Amino acid sequence: MGAAAFKLSDKISQQVKRRSSGCKYTCHPGCHDKVSLDCQPAGLSTLNQDHLNNNHASLTDVEKERELRTHLSREEIQVKVDTYNASTTDHLKMTLNPSGVYTGFIKVQLELRRPVTVRGGQGAGPVGEEAFYLPRGATNTLHISSNNTVQQVIQALLNKFTVADHPAKYALYKRCKREDQVYVCKLAEGEQPLFLRLVAGPNTDTLSFVLREQQTGEVMWDAFSIPELRNFLRILQKEEEEQMSVVKRRYDSYRQRLQEALTAVGGPA
Repeated sequence: MGAAAFKLSDKISQQVKRRSSGCKYTCHPGCHDKVSLDCQPAGLSTLNQDHLNNNHASLTDVEKERELRTHLSREEIQVKVDTYNASTTDHLKMTLNPSGVYTGFIKVQLELRRPVTVRGGQGAGPVGEEAFYLPRGATNTLHISSNNTVQQVIQALLNKFTVADHPAKYALYKRCKREDQVYVCKLAEGEQPLFLRLVAGPNTDTLSFVLREQQTGEVMWDAFSIPELRNFLRILQKEEEEQMSVVKRRYDSYRQRLQEALTAVGGPA
């Protein structure tokens, strides 16, 4: 009996199952017409429910296809460029060249939590390099073309600040605002930021770009040289010492307040 039940269960699991939209009850498709569920909304047949589900899936697929579309005809580009230039208020307009390549400006906000290694310094690290913090939240403007990829934009930002760190340490994100929700999504290295800017329009509330460090699990350590890794260790040690100093000062302040309170009530110091 147990073996027969196991075979039946295995057979069912290998076939398509039908699921109720109400209580999530699952059964074999051959048994579907013989099962009656009270949880099914009145007046809504299973066929109608499946039809609605299929329509919803189709609409979702259309939206995804629309979001993934990355190619526009020259006429479409011209229309969007004209619309973009008519809407922008900061005079950072786009230009469509005869070759079909268009150029324009993007603004990238820096949200870096760790110091960067900059060329031309007088620090104790490798010759001509030192580490310091870039202003958090600062915005930089880049003039790029529609052919420039995310990887090239990151490299251009690093070159603009004479940053010696490997580009693999950083990632470019897009930040979108829909209704009252803010969404942040990491961009692939091959994506084209100016195309995203053109499609979204000039409003930075609709779309903005942010430069951040790679997540810890995404860092490609093999891409770094030995001096870079040693400099990273020095940065970690410096951050650790700063954090320890903050904690010590905090507890010294607490201790002093407790001693003052004890002195005020006549207790032992």
